[in-house]
Amino acid sequence: MSEPTDLFQRGMATRRAVLGDSHVNGAETAKTDFDTDFQAFITEGAWGSVWSRPGLSRRERSLITIALLAAAGHDEEVAMHIKATSNTGASAEDVKEALLHVAVYAGVPAANRAFKIAKRELQKRGA
Repeated sequence: MSEPTDLFQRGMATRRAVLGDSHVNGAETAKTDFDTDFQAFITEGAWGSVWSRPGLSRRERSLITIALLAAAGHDEEVAMHIKATSNTGASAEDVKEALLHVAVYAGVPAANRAFKIAKRELQKRGA
């Protein structure tokens, strides 16, 4: 990748603030020539463009993200974003409410799976 753009730098700062340095450092270490462009794309697009916008708080974005990922069945990403709630200000109660919405609007099986993941991740940190 060439010189980091402002969008990339803003995205990386937001990504680190939400997911934590440990997670991002691990992703950066695991990066290869094959996925370097993809990593830049998500850093600029998801983290630099969307997560860095002023219209919603990180807590609100966190809950929306968890609900969408749960509805789509993206279990690894649900777990990652449940862990990130310790950085976004979303409480266990907030997550529960978001997952209840998943049950109504995306189906009980999707919410059931996500509740299991959330319970596991929240228990790991004592929440």
